[in-house]
Amino acid sequence: MDLDVAVVGLGRVGLPLALAFADRGLRTIGIDVDASRTDAVAAGRMPFFEPGADEVLARVQGRADATLEVSRDVAQAARAKHVVLTLGTPSFSHIEIDVSQIRSVLDDLLPHLREGHCLVLRSTIAPGTTEFVAGYLELHRGLVVGRDVFVAHVPERIAASRFFDEISTLPCIVGGVGERSGEEAASVFAALGAPIVQTTPVEAELAKIWTNILRYTLFALPNRLMMECEQYGANVFEVIDLINRDYPRGGMKLPGMTAGTCLRKDFTFSEERSPAPGMLLAVSRVNESVPLFLVDGLKRRLPGETLRARKVAVLGLAFKSDTDDERDSLSFKLIRLLERELALVAAHDPLSPSSTLTLEEAVSGADAVVLATNHSDWQDAATLERIAALAAPGAVLADPWDCFGQRAVFGPASELAADVADRDGHVAAQPLA
Repeated sequence: MDLDVAVVGLGRVGLPLALAFADRGLRTIGIDVDASRTDAVAAGRMPFFEPGADEVLARVQGRADATLEVSRDVAQAARAKHVVLTLGTPSFSHIEIDVSQIRSVLDDLLPHLREGHCLVLRSTIAPGTTEFVAGYLELHRGLVVGRDVFVAHVPERIAASRFFDEISTLPCIVGGVGERSGEEAASVFAALGAPIVQTTPVEAELAKIWTNILRYTLFALPNRLMMECEQYGANVFEVIDLINRDYPRGGMKLPGMTAGTCLRKDFTFSEERSPAPGMLLAVSRVNESVPLFLVDGLKRRLPGETLRARKVAVLGLAFKSDTDDERDSLSFKLIRLLERELALVAAHDPLSPSSTLTLEEAVSGADAVVLATNHSDWQDAATLERIAALAAPGAVLADPWDCFGQRAVFGPASELAADVADRDGHVAAQPLA
């Protein structure tokens, strides 16, 4: 074993992790079947946006004793004592985890595994998956897990775009199978500097998926409240303020387009064998209904209550602020729903790789504008004034995030801009000629 660690899967979880290991001097190999990813890394380019990653990649590759290799051959992972799997674990449409990517890599690795190897599952997985992997190795290779080879789940809990801020500070949960697996897995992750917390595999699995379930549920509550406020003609931001203001048991979050690959699928890993089926499905339905809620709200506020042949600007394609990650973003569901209403959709996102229009091109002459992503650069009165100046007279703004502090989910863009400008002392922009 001439390497310390192999990371199989160079996506948004795996590549930053490989860079972090290499940056701390561990001899690391990153493996991915996608040639565009391995070629980009080999050429010194990040295939996606992650704050700080470009600098780390340049530093790692600039060393005389380079500590990072890349390959498309999964068998090369066996050169390392520790093999970390950061593979996709989607859910099937009928509420069931899809472990096909994990099984495929295990089958590729089986002929090459030998005593002393430590296999770490980093991806989010359903309860029992770590034990399944351990049993799979024992069944097909006859290696005793915890004695001959080691298997553990070390879940990823870092927020998008915060990897290099959180990798060395968030507690690192380690759930090992049998004797010594937890200790072996912890030995490589200890190099990253985070405190190690040892537990069982199933408790590590549950901690990860319920971290995301908690956030998914907490965000569903204000989204449900937003819909109820629309029903009764109330202002959701005022109601949330009343709930939280100087109240020790408040804590209601703000509404928004709650999505992302983790939040939208991870609840299904609990739901597939749930003793209380349907509860988390209801949470999902609330968050999934926000795009339709916005479409219906726009229709009610436009002349003739129709979106047909009206230009609608959708601002934001990423699933959350300040990232280029579009995976499972609800913006695309929103766009499809608008198009089914025969709206003319123009979308813009300053970070998104699939965005082709500028803000001016998307908003100019729009009858309605939807803030689908709350990027930090948009959260000021000047951006609202710019939108109001570019959009058509009487254009309706839909912003469940309250990006500009306008304290309204829906409203005429020009009036909202004027209100915010008056309150904050801005001079409102004049409509463009």
